[in-house]
Amino acid sequence: MDGEARITKRRQLFYYLKLYDLTTGEQVGNVVDITTQGCKIISKEPLPTGQSMALRLDLPEGLSSLKNIVLQGKTLWSRPDVNPDFYVTGFEVAKLGTKERQVIGRLIEQTAFND
Repeated sequence: MDGEARITKRRQLFYYLKLYDLTTGEQVGNVVDITTQGCKIISKEPLPTGQSMALRLDLPEGLSSLKNIVLQGKTLWSRPDVNPDFYVTGFEVAKLGTKERQVIGRLIEQTAFND
């Protein structure tokens, strides 16, 4: 799947937000664009396709009373980025609470490019 089944148009952010593996605490990459259904991750190493993950997304200061949100889901695809030093991965969010959905909506409104 390379995006054909996407319901909501991804919104590219002005800057990258860090993503951490909830289990290990290690940074897995940065969010390039996001919707309430998923995100595109850029990383130095490829992420395994089809892997279920819980990722912590650190939020910009002042966006919400929350400092971060947890995105639970799985990687759908991974490939080299146009910059050969990086990889991009599609991550589908399995479920998201109402508060987290609102925070992502606010994040998109305040930090995404308009198209």
